[in-house]
Amino acid sequence: MSDAGKKRGWPSKGAAVLGSAESAVLVVIGFVLVILALLMLESAVVSVYHATMEGKIREEAIEILDSVLLVMMTMEIVYTVAISLEAHALVAEPFLIIGAIAAIRRMLVITATSTKDEHTSPEVFRNTLIELALLALIVVTMALSIYTLKKAAGLRGAPALPEPDHGGGAGHGHDDAPQH
Repeated sequence: MSDAGKKRGWPSKGAAVLGSAESAVLVVIGFVLVILALLMLESAVVSVYHATMEGKIREEAIEILDSVLLVMMTMEIVYTVAISLEAHALVAEPFLIIGAIAAIRRMLVITATSTKDEHTSPEVFRNTLIELALLALIVVTMALSIYTLKKAAGLRGAPALPEPDHGGGAGHGHDDAPQH
């Protein structure tokens, strides 16, 4: 092997080591997030059980819904980590989906709790409406961004998200390309 070949070998080997380290860290992050999601889901189920037994479903519904949506966001992050592992690239669409879920989650919480706030002062109610409008704008913007990404990928003839290789079609809830 020539000196030029040896010099190029070290950066390639270094990149391979760093790529393996990145993959290992992402796997650990994925496992931690799954455990976190399961614990939050268990907490939500326990809350549903207690609220049902105590006849307080109506009072606890917002907290339970908030918890379940947080579990959904966490699992979307897990999905994003899995895509990063497979593609070895940062893919924008899952982050946009997480952002949309977060904005919708906040909108639901604000809407559910606004009946208390609207009687406190007109200023608080006005600020609540402004926040809801901005969140709605964020959701629409994220949806348009996802649409644009899919459209651009279609024009290039490439999937918007990398095709997972799970063997047997065990993707993100779909048998073909993962889509949300």
